[in-house]
Amino acid sequence: DGEVHINELKNGNVEMFWNPTSEVRRQRLKRHIVLFEEQTDFESERLWQHVTSAINKGDQNRATQEKFVLEEEQRNAARERKENGTEWKPLLFRHDATTNEWRYKYEDLRPWDPLNDIAQFEKNGILQTMERQLSTRMSNHKTTCINNQITRHKRSAKDCRRRKTSDQPSNHSQNTESSCSTPESVQELSDDDGKYLGFESLCAQCGKEMNHLKEIHSAVLSLQRAQQDIHR
Repeated sequence: DGEVHINELKNGNVEMFWNPTSEVRRQRLKRHIVLFEEQTDFESERLWQHVTSAINKGDQNRATQEKFVLEEEQRNAARERKENGTEWKPLLFRHDATTNEWRYKYEDLRPWDPLNDIAQFEKNGILQTMERQLSTRMSNHKTTCINNQITRHKRSAKDCRRRKTSDQPSNHSQNTESSCSTPESVQELSDDDGKYLGFESLCAQCGKEMNHLKEIHSAVLSLQRAQQDIHR
């Protein structure tokens, strides 16, 4: 959103290449970054801070020197790993043996689907897309968790009844109370029934994903309200 000029070094002429209008400047997207003090040592802004500072000051020699320092540290670290036989395992990249290139593990090359894709964001170095179908997948996952726990509960109750039958005389088996029981209509178990049976915490993944989904959904609603205000 700033002016860009072309400087012709041969004759000293300066030509305006780009001059954004006030409308273009108003459309600039807000940049969201992690606070500097919260960044790790290898995040770009912290790692290249001295190079960036030199560039902003127009000191190209210092910028080149700081860049050389960083690259030399990386070469030394690689040399030490090789001497010690330490294998380097990247967290976010994988080596493609076919092309002999490093590829981002979580790259998403599919076209943007405006009917299904809501927003794209990066968290902990992983590129993720918020989709409308995510809530459906989470609902299916929750149902699967409930069904799995129901199956375990029924199996446990069945084993308990089997032990009861083998331990009690047959003529008293129908009248003797047992410490083991199971709901009659367990197949039609609802969410409330699940809580009654002690299934309120389905699994760690369910809780984590649902909380994550709520956070993203709240952020998306805020963006949608801002867009509506802009259109008005």
